[in-house]
Amino acid sequence: MSADIQIDVTSLLRKNAVFGVLSPERLKVLAATGFPVRLEKGMRVFSAGDTSHCVYAVLNGELEVTSASPDGQEVWLARLTPGALIGEMGVLDGAPRSADATAQRRTTLWQINRLAILEALKAEPNAALALLSLLAQRLRAADALMHRTATLDLGGRLARLLLDESGSGRITFSQGEMARLIGASRERVNRKLAEWRHKEWIDTGTAGLTVRNRNALRALCENGAAL
Repeated sequence: MSADIQIDVTSLLRKNAVFGVLSPERLKVLAATGFPVRLEKGMRVFSAGDTSHCVYAVLNGELEVTSASPDGQEVWLARLTPGALIGEMGVLDGAPRSADATAQRRTTLWQINRLAILEALKAEPNAALALLSLLAQRLRAADALMHRTATLDLGGRLARLLLDESGSGRITFSQGEMARLIGASRERVNRKLAEWRHKEWIDTGTAGLTVRNRNALRALCENGAAL
């Protein structure tokens, strides 16, 4: 591993809620055990049921984490950007992956073997406690998201997606991607967006989608009814 990459990975791990409590020396050793994984858009990092043998740190690009609901619909769980870590749950118990992770654009990950992680956690127990806390937070967030998705109709689910994704400005998801994330057909999403565009709740264009009336979309989420 080159010195520049090692510095980048060490810095990334230092900012993570779990590995940030490790000593600087331990972080350098842990970073040095890994290697890069380069993905093109659409490539799968892992699928639900795969063996959990490592942790991935996102160096650049973007990952999408999804899971199948009991009725077979795909449920969006998270988007991971540079600085994020994925795969911690498998580090603890070695159980199979519980979700799918897919690259949304050209992405570089840093893969660290599970055994190296376990050795670091055993050597510095504070990091293990931080990992447990992080996993508990993620479990609560996933449960809340599943509950919201199960209790909202299409309008509510689409409104929730737009509100969650509009914080950084324009939303660049295609209509097909939106449909997949909320478990609906592209045609139904297209009709709903056209309706909201007519009401001037959103703007759409070649550069993406912009939310103009957050209160109207928020009301859909709260009421669970398509207005």
